[in-house]
Amino acid sequence: MTVGETASKRGYLNEDFRLFHLKDSRAQKVDYHYHEFDKLILLLGGKAAYLVEGVTYFLQPWDILLVQHNLIHRPIIDPSEPYERVVIYLGRDWLAARSDPGEALDACFDAARRRGFHLLRTDAERRLQYMGAVQRLEEALRSTEFGAARLADTLCQQLLIGVNRDILRDRTAQEETDSYRVDPKIEEILRYIAGNLDADLTVSALAGRFYLSRYYLMHRFKAVTGYTIHQYISQKRLLRAGELIRSGVPVMKAAEQVGFSEYSTFLRAFRNTFHMNPREFR
Repeated sequence: MTVGETASKRGYLNEDFRLFHLKDSRAQKVDYHYHEFDKLILLLGGKAAYLVEGVTYFLQPWDILLVQHNLIHRPIIDPSEPYERVVIYLGRDWLAARSDPGEALDACFDAARRRGFHLLRTDAERRLQYMGAVQRLEEALRSTEFGAARLADTLCQQLLIGVNRDILRDRTAQEETDSYRVDPKIEEILRYIAGNLDADLTVSALAGRFYLSRYYLMHRFKAVTGYTIHQYISQKRLLRAGELIRSGVPVMKAAEQVGFSEYSTFLRAFRNTFHMNPREFR
């Protein structure tokens, strides 16, 4: 990101879920962005890496990347090979409606966020099973036969059940250190920021807390994540405020809970990010 640039919301979802099967022969440059829905990315071919919250993941065919709503990310695509992938947008209301008590269908996204690791890489047998599951889902979505929509709904649930089971027991990618690159200190700082949005998160405060010089922290953070500390924290605070507002928290209370001491500053930043005021956003 350049100075003054922020991650933008990308993609819209008006359905319960949506599947895209995409293949590009030329690499497209995609800026940092986030979604209000959860997303699965299944690499089918080509060479691609993804930056998700400061961690770079190097994908192999049939790897699954789990990108939870409001996580800032972007792909880095190698143009030497055609880039083919399946991308599935998952509506949060649909996920909640299809979940059972104690077994949330989006638990895999929560687990990935808590772990700070968003890549799922399984063995050859499971990859074949995922290949079949995706093909059946694509066929159901194309079909006009009786019950096709309900079948697609069921198949998408089955796919997610498999992802939930695998992410809890399979740490293959996490054990293969060549599958990702991370700076442990920056990862620690990102985790602290995520859990303490209402705290003093100035560069000076973070540098003191993590025993780093201000200069090193600013430059290392930008090198690893692609954006400045101020941009990152502001974006995270606003995204969290948006979630609180939509859940019914009063606007001023939401601003306070995410660390904005002045309401006028929050309101201006909110409008710049969401292009509407908080009441319209709700």
